Amino acid sequence: MTYKTVLLVIDANQNENDLTAAADLCAPANAHLSVLLVKLAVPPPLGEYAAMSVAWLDERAEDMQQLDKAVERVRATLKGLGISFDANGIYCETAWADDDVGNRARYADVTLIGASLKTDSPLRARAIDGALFYSARPVLLATNRQSVTLRPKKIVLAWNSTMEAARAAREALEIMESAEEVNVVLVDPSAASTKSGDEPGADVATYLARHGIKVTVDRLASGGRRVDEVLNQHAIDTSADLIVMGAYGHTRLRERIFGGVTKAMIEAPIVPVLMVH
Repeated sequence: MTYKTVLLVIDANQNENDLTAAADLCAPANAHLSVLLVKLAVPPPLGEYAAMSVAWLDERAEDMQQLDKAVERVRATLKGLGISFDANGIYCETAWADDDVGNRARYADVTLIGASLKTDSPLRARAIDGALFYSARPVLLATNRQSVTLRPKKIVLAWNSTMEAARAAREALEIMESAEEVNVVLVDPSAASTKSGDEPGADVATYLARHGIKVTVDRLASGGRRVDEVLNQHAIDTSADLIVMGAYGHTRLRERIFGGVTKAMIEAPIVPVLMVH
C-alpha cells in the first residue's frame, strides 16, 4: 500500500536524529509525519503509604512538564522543514505503553522505530509490540548504518511460507512494484508440496511477477549460521535498501526465551527492516 501517514515513536528525552531521519523519509513521498513522544512514568516507591509520597508525585509532575516542553521543541523543529506533521506526547505506565502505542498506530500506515531508540530501552520493546500486535499495521525499523526510505530500489523478502511472511509480502506489494530488484530469500528450504512446494520460492515468485515485480529467488544454505545472520549478510551482498519479513512466526514468549529470527532482527538490524505480524 501507499504510505501516506508515518507514525514515529520516540523517547521524549532522545529524539533529534530520529526526527530528522523521519522528516527525510516523509518528504519525498509527500507523507504526513505523526510524532508520538513517550515518557514512561516513574513507578511508585515501595512500602506502606509509599504511593502517596510527595516526592514521587512531584517527580511525575516534573516529568509531564518536561514532556510538554519536548513536544513544543519537536513542533518548532518540524515547522521549519516544510512537511505535513502533528506531534503529541503521552505520559504512561510502562506496563501499558504497548497498548497506548498500538492505539495510535491504528491511524497510521506504518510505525517507524528510530535508530536512537536503544535496544535496551524498555520503550523500544513496548513500542514494537504495540504496533505489531495491537494496530494491524507494519513496523519499520531504522538503523544507524543506512538511511531508511519508502522508495527502496533493492529489497530482500524473507520467505518461509508462513502466514506472517505472506502478510508481509502483501503489505509491501506497492513498494516492491516500484523497486528495481526484489530478492526472495529462503534459508535452508525443504521441498514439500504442503508448504514450500516442490520448488521452494517458485510460487511466491510467480505471485509477485504477476504484479510486475522484478523478482529472483535465492535459496541459501545456513552452513550452521543463524537465519538472521544469513539474511543480513545477503542484504549486504545484494546492496539491499530494505528487508521485508513476517514477525513472530512463533510466540513472543518462546522467541524471548529461546531466541528467534524476529528477536534477533529487532535487536540488531543491519539494514532497515519492514516487519508485519
